[in-house]
Amino acid sequence: MEQKSLKIFVDLAQTLHFGKTATANHVSTSTLSRIIQRMESEVGCELLLRDNRSVVLTEAGNKFLKFALQQLEHWQMLQMSLHEKQQQLQGKLHIFCTVTAAYSHLPTLLDKFRQRHPMVEIMLVTGDAASAFDQVADKKADLAIAVEPEHLSRQFYFKPLAQIPLAVIAPNRPCQVQQLVDQNVIPWREIPMILPEHGVARKRFDYWYRRKQQGKPNVYATVSGHEALVSMVAVGCGVGIAPQVVVDNSPVKERVQYLSNVGDIEPFELGICCLNQQKSNPLVSAFLQAIE
Repeated sequence: MEQKSLKIFVDLAQTLHFGKTATANHVSTSTLSRIIQRMESEVGCELLLRDNRSVVLTEAGNKFLKFALQQLEHWQMLQMSLHEKQQQLQGKLHIFCTVTAAYSHLPTLLDKFRQRHPMVEIMLVTGDAASAFDQVADKKADLAIAVEPEHLSRQFYFKPLAQIPLAVIAPNRPCQVQQLVDQNVIPWREIPMILPEHGVARKRFDYWYRRKQQGKPNVYATVSGHEALVSMVAVGCGVGIAPQVVVDNSPVKERVQYLSNVGDIEPFELGICCLNQQKSNPLVSAFLQAIE
């Protein structure tokens, strides 16, 4: 059975979505259906139960998934062994992370990797932390520095790197917001809030604010990216929650203050993520081994 078909089956088994799998593998949904039907014909049984709403692996499908993963891994290991004579690993490794992570955590990781594999070209893209897993899932990045979600999909591998404390920040320059947070009892209902659009940080804020039992927050704005959130707090727009590493590395850190005694916030678990099926990719495998 050809490697491409096995890879497509693995992708479908992880997404359980014909449309997404077809798009990711640059084939039509009808072509994808024919590939699966041909596989089922070869093995002699149904691998998937599918209707207009859902796709589910059969018992035979789960067994075949293990077989497909093993075959793909063996193929990649064979390719690596056949190229062992090359003195240096070569190629392009695509990495996604936030702007802050690009100078707070990535340099140390890259130093270790590049000492072993100086011929590998690093392709770095920065963006919002909340989109890290999407970048990996859509195969726009091989690896991403990401915050561990509450529920990690089985399609991902996540290696923890560090715990990142979160803090409530406010402007420290004279403004209406500063006057509000300087009161003995902070009137939270009156304070404008700068919130992340989505992701783990937004969930952390929602949980933190609910415990105050102050009703709905006074939302001034929602932003994409912690760096932008810190900037908006710095200019006096409101109060927000941000990772301390982002605040400490911000060019406007002197214009914000940490608020104390306002309630504990669960820290982030920062780590490296990739697709499980990509762990045996020579470049990805080499990177994960280098940062052990």
